[in-house]
Amino acid sequence: MISQAIQPTTTFKAISAVFLTAFLLVAALPVKAKTLPNLMDVIEQNKNSVVNISAEGAEPTSTGNDFSQFDMDKLPPALKEFFKNMPKPDGRRQGPRGRYPAASGSGFIISDDGYVVTNAHVIDSAAKIVVTLKDRRELDAKVIGVDESSDIALLKIEAKGLPAVTMGDSSELRVGQWVVAIGAPFGLEHSASQGIVSALARSLNQRNTTYVPFIQTDVAVNPGNSGGPLFDLEGNVVGVNSMIYSRSGGYQGISFSIPADTVKNVVSQLKEKGFVSRGKLGVHIQDVDQELANSFNLPGPTGALVANVEKDSAADKAGFQRGDVIITYGKTPIYTSSDLPPLVGNTEIGKEVSVTLIRAGVEKTLSVVVGKLDKKKGAIIAGGNRAKDTLGVVVGPLDEEQRESVRSDKGVVVNQVMGGSLADKAGIQVNDIILSFNNKEVASAAELKQAMKDAPKGRSVPVLVIRDGGARYIPIHLPKE
Repeated sequence: MISQAIQPTTTFKAISAVFLTAFLLVAALPVKAKTLPNLMDVIEQNKNSVVNISAEGAEPTSTGNDFSQFDMDKLPPALKEFFKNMPKPDGRRQGPRGRYPAASGSGFIISDDGYVVTNAHVIDSAAKIVVTLKDRRELDAKVIGVDESSDIALLKIEAKGLPAVTMGDSSELRVGQWVVAIGAPFGLEHSASQGIVSALARSLNQRNTTYVPFIQTDVAVNPGNSGGPLFDLEGNVVGVNSMIYSRSGGYQGISFSIPADTVKNVVSQLKEKGFVSRGKLGVHIQDVDQELANSFNLPGPTGALVANVEKDSAADKAGFQRGDVIITYGKTPIYTSSDLPPLVGNTEIGKEVSVTLIRAGVEKTLSVVVGKLDKKKGAIIAGGNRAKDTLGVVVGPLDEEQRESVRSDKGVVVNQVMGGSLADKAGIQVNDIILSFNNKEVASAAELKQAMKDAPKGRSVPVLVIRDGGARYIPIHLPKE
């Protein structure tokens, strides 16, 4: 048999030439490489601006740095010497110039004439503070001011021509953005770590930091990093590393930083007057969950629910009422109650701000002149005389001290809660002061009974209580008759 090779036709040749040309053109196009960011320039640009803080005489804080698990005899000589010079497990380490004891942390230079920023908790109770520069110089630091509410401290060292960082705009941060931390974890000076922004405007309610919308990252931050800077890829400081979430005392992938915008505001005030003034509305607020949203006939569980309005406060003068749900402050939406305090706290005192809220299902806008925050401790509530109602609680009238604490002639105090009752299931506690039931004020057991009788059955209704000086709404589900 004679085999015959198959020859391509003219048309097939033409089509093949077209595809070949197209392939070569595509192959010649530049390919955009997907690589991790190069952090060398950011670190090189800013490493000399990061300092070590030694707070001598401070109370020891745990570093989570316990090397007792290692068999030192089995380590190579270099590592043995390395671990021998590490901080002790109790958090104390040899301070500059050989002094003991000392708590240590990080900080950074913000001006060439020696102003340094660190965390307030790094220098807490310190008798003497020493700043160690990148060139190993050790300089005594003076405390210009401390703001515990933001966990920021401003220090001053006597030096000129220092390398200062550039403060960035933290409001431009986005989730997923790359960031870099430089500090001294476990005393290892000028260590760099990187990660991304995991979340923004986190409210932690730790160390009285109600007014800080924390940046959450997955940057490796450990004890010793506190007070150190968080940089964006342009080399600008976008935050101050402050806290970690950890079950072991070490890094577990969740770190929190104070936003640069908050830091700039605090530093400016500390430098000018040595303390920080914050704005205040004079409202006690809480989150709106789905059950509260249903009880207030709201479209969804969003906003900050006003549980109480302080008498003669900025909010009182502007016409705020209990049961209002704040949904915007200025032009900023309010999704949860924790969104509001940082915005108010950072507002200039005396500034007029437009606030949008929902009242009885109707959207309303109020104009409020922001007042000045004056922290006060809540009053402890005591008991009164007894009377019974159908909620499963024993209530009585308020005494003079209790009326003064709530600034109202309304309300009844809870002296007993029956186990398994509606009140017990809802979370009503002994010593709670009930001010209203289903938005109807009550001043006696009889009025409480009547308010419950008049309330719609088969749904949740809001009950306003004062507990330990703070007001809150508690939803109680009333069964169908």
